[in-house]
Amino acid sequence: MSDFPHAYHSEAHGRAAYWGLPDPDTQAEFYEDVTLKRLFAWFIDVVLIAAICVLISLLTFGIGFFLWGLIYLAVSFVYRVTTLSNASATLGMRLTAIELRNHRGERFDRTTAALHTLGYFVSMSTFVVQLISIVMMLTTPRRQGLVDMMLGTAAVNRAAGH
Repeated sequence: MSDFPHAYHSEAHGRAAYWGLPDPDTQAEFYEDVTLKRLFAWFIDVVLIAAICVLISLLTFGIGFFLWGLIYLAVSFVYRVTTLSNASATLGMRLTAIELRNHRGERFDRTTAALHTLGYFVSMSTFVVQLISIVMMLTTPRRQGLVDMMLGTAAVNRAAGH
């Protein structure tokens, strides 16, 4: 069940797929500044992941620096899936007070976290797809990127007390 008590439940205007998420027209505060917060969260996460990779590389007596790309991908995937499945937000998202929710308004489970992370990796690997995702985050009512639209998820401002 949705954590948002006044989530939009009507089937009008084709919004039935998002019945557990807050309505962007009547509850716009859940989506205010989410795109900018996602950008800040992304920078924080990249720095944290890079720091973990440096630590791993140092612990392998420098060999890890020769395998930086593979280590970065592995650490990034594990970091994102673990943090998203535990709290529906990466550490960067927690610091910027946003979290990801599924179409029912619920926090991510491990499968949704893994699918979202996999979609993120695919979108980051192709400039055009990433550009489309950014444009969608700036123009859609729920500030959803391409992966969010495909999975029916959205980033929302974390409610007070959560």
